[in-house]
Amino acid sequence: MSGGHDHGAGSGAGTADHRRRLAVVLAITTSVLVVEVVGAVVSGSLALLADAGHMLTDAAGLTIALIAANLALRPATAERTWGYRRAEVLGATLQAAVLLAVGVYVFVEGIRRLFEPPEVGSTAMIVFGIIGLLGNLVSMWVLMRGRGSNVNMRAAFLEVVNDALGSVAVLLAALIIALTGWLQADAVVSMLIALLIIPRTLKLLRETVSVLLENTPPGLDLDDVRTHLLGQPHVLEVHDLHASQITSELPVLTAHVVVDESCFHDGHAPQILDQLQSCLAEHFPVSVEHSTFQLEPRMHASHEHAAHD
Repeated sequence: MSGGHDHGAGSGAGTADHRRRLAVVLAITTSVLVVEVVGAVVSGSLALLADAGHMLTDAAGLTIALIAANLALRPATAERTWGYRRAEVLGATLQAAVLLAVGVYVFVEGIRRLFEPPEVGSTAMIVFGIIGLLGNLVSMWVLMRGRGSNVNMRAAFLEVVNDALGSVAVLLAALIIALTGWLQADAVVSMLIALLIIPRTLKLLRETVSVLLENTPPGLDLDDVRTHLLGQPHVLEVHDLHASQITSELPVLTAHVVVDESCFHDGHAPQILDQLQSCLAEHFPVSVEHSTFQLEPRMHASHEHAAHD
């Protein structure tokens, strides 16, 4: 006897208003990104290029979030039983790999420019830096109203604030170069921005690879789960216990649960199933709302072909 939950694909996609706000911010961020790349070419500033890379991390995150929100609304099929939810993870992994390369390049190039600083157009840096800062301020205003609605909106707002600080850093470097002629300021700021990119990218890459490798969801201790399940009435043994993630926000768990033989005759098995699923959804720090249990009598072990854990 087995049981599971089948949840709607779009329950966590967020409201239409939130998606509209994120789409507007994505458009602004992408526009500023293009402007800063042009500014980096015109001025020769590595700091502008680094800030563009910094904004690329946020543009990538917003793009992935919006794509995932829309793909999550597409229903599951017989060929894709989880729909397109894994597309979020695949996209994020690819983006993280690209962004890591950008961050490392900027940092290494920054070190080289400390010793061999090229000529940098401080006036162009100031102009493009101001454009970047204005774009960030507009994005902050767009997200201001909805930033307290959910975790995603708060995270997006903080990322935009982080971008604004990067633009301020570019302007500061440009002013130092204009006033003192110290060209290394461009390299120093670019390295600082790279240090903002690399840790975030490594964290994202670690999380997405963990999902693709079907590791146990962070914060879920399977030994603790096994112990707690064994503590439920009529449960004798738990084996073939597995937990993974379909996406970063969809943990799943399966297990074979040996129960008293009498439970299959007195109609108590459905109650046990309810208890087990409620336990996973409510007791642990990571709420596992999608769980599948196979209830079986002790003698069923002789019919199992695979090794148990």
